[in-house]
Amino acid sequence: MKAFMDRDFLLTTPTAQRLYHDYAEKMPIIDYHCHVDPREIFEDRRFENIYQVWLEGDHYKWRVMRSNGVDERYITGDAPEREKFQKFAEALPRAIGNPMYHWCHLELRTYFGYEGVLNGETAQEVWDLSVKKLAEPDMSVRGILRQSNVAMVGTTDDPASDLAWHKRLAEDGSISTVVAPSFRPDKALNIEKSGWADFLAELGRSSGVEVKDLDSLEAALDQRMKVFDEAGCRAADHGLDYVPFRPMERAQVDAVMKKALDGQPVTMEEAEGFKTELLLFCARRYHGMEWAMQVHYNCMRNPNSAMFARLGPDSGFDCMNNVNCAGSLYALLDALYREGLLPRTILYSLNPGENELLDTMIGAFQGPGIPGKLQHGSAWWFNDNKTGMKDQLTSLANLSLLGNFIGMLTDSRSFLSYTRHAYFRRILCELVGGWMENGEYPAGLDQAGALVEDICYHNAKRYFRL
Repeated sequence: MKAFMDRDFLLTTPTAQRLYHDYAEKMPIIDYHCHVDPREIFEDRRFENIYQVWLEGDHYKWRVMRSNGVDERYITGDAPEREKFQKFAEALPRAIGNPMYHWCHLELRTYFGYEGVLNGETAQEVWDLSVKKLAEPDMSVRGILRQSNVAMVGTTDDPASDLAWHKRLAEDGSISTVVAPSFRPDKALNIEKSGWADFLAELGRSSGVEVKDLDSLEAALDQRMKVFDEAGCRAADHGLDYVPFRPMERAQVDAVMKKALDGQPVTMEEAEGFKTELLLFCARRYHGMEWAMQVHYNCMRNPNSAMFARLGPDSGFDCMNNVNCAGSLYALLDALYREGLLPRTILYSLNPGENELLDTMIGAFQGPGIPGKLQHGSAWWFNDNKTGMKDQLTSLANLSLLGNFIGMLTDSRSFLSYTRHAYFRRILCELVGGWMENGEYPAGLDQAGALVEDICYHNAKRYFRL
């Protein structure tokens, strides 16, 4: 029996081990999509204990605790931090096969030097170690970025944001990591959801454009895109329940928008027409600014209405959806391709049954100039586990060019999540090494090693123009 998470964790062949230790492990990290706070990077936040750096905003861990019957008081409630950590430590041993078990122990080993196993009995030991370790100089946010070898962080930002912390970071010559904003205009598109009109008013204030119709909305978004571009933005991100495509005459879309601004409800068809027009507008602008357009879809958000009313969004109650919007997604890409305005595009479906669909879809719209211009994004959210990553990589290899893949991201709010890149890299090297050991790819490590380095770092570096 192998030792628990030894040096060759997940690497079962000599070739996989060499690919990881000689090539993948040393590559810098480009975390091009995450949800960390740029203010905490600028202010170089320090954490007092492991709860603050682990559990404070991590809904992955909250789900583990809820699944173990833990009372909400110990998750998002007012229980003491030490007691919350205890409840998590008691639940973690039940998470066999869950990536959370691996992530937690990778983080404990990488950042705290803890070689033991976290459970209810060792929780105090880990807590005491974390308090001591987090007091060390290199365990501030910037210290964690440095020791994790993070070359770029792509945050997720509201179009109305003044980007003050990004601007201050750009002027700070003491940080080597590029911290780039990403444009997330979901609130502008969600015409059917509460708060839409309030957001347009906020957007108007930030842009200096009074938003009262479609023309002024596009002008306001365009102004904010220019501000983002000046701040170093390299990507936009759309979190969609599903991808719509329902073209309407511009006058009709304008009428729908004015109807919603008057407080009248819009139909599903009207909302889809509005979103289609705005998605096309945004994508054309992204193309002009050489941004990547990320599209995340097929998430069912907030299905637990009682807990949504109690805690709000992003609190760990979302799940996969299975809306069939392949035809709409094809049509959206096709409309932009016909115009010659299809931007770099990264597609993520939360439904893993769509791996092959996306891998064949991106192949229909590739073209000259940018290798891998269209990407099937890394296994997202509920799929970023050992099986999900292996399946996504295998499908991408079968149906596209794995060698042009831009690799992993954390999609996380935690500054310790960079070990997810190590987890991904081990899975990648195990897969490629297995093909080599089986005679399915040449045995020489120079070619395979360069390919692994590209997937881990160089492809994303080129793709995001670093």
